[in-house]
Amino acid sequence: MAKELYVGNISYEATEEELRRIFSVAGTVTSVHIITDAVTGASKGCAYVRMATEDDVKEAIESLDGALVGERLITVSVARPKKELERPSGGRTGRPGGGSRFGKGRK
Repeated sequence: MAKELYVGNISYEATEEELRRIFSVAGTVTSVHIITDAVTGASKGCAYVRMATEDDVKEAIESLDGALVGERLITVSVARPKKELERPSGGRTGRPGGGSRFGKGRK
């Protein structure tokens, strides 16, 4: 079993320190990462919490999944592995016409 949890439906104002405090009731928290919008920096209402042991992960899910935190019922589950992004092969840029920024190859 993985040691990382996905936490959904958290308050947009939640801080990493608050999540660390909440999850510490289930065991040792090694890291907390709130997911934010790349452009605005605003919270997306979810986070990843890494626990020290698999037993801590199980305890966190059992005790905190569906718990009322603030005015929200949070969801807590084992985080799925990150998917690898497929990259184009052969050095192509994905642009039509040979990859030049003007759409045509040089002559």
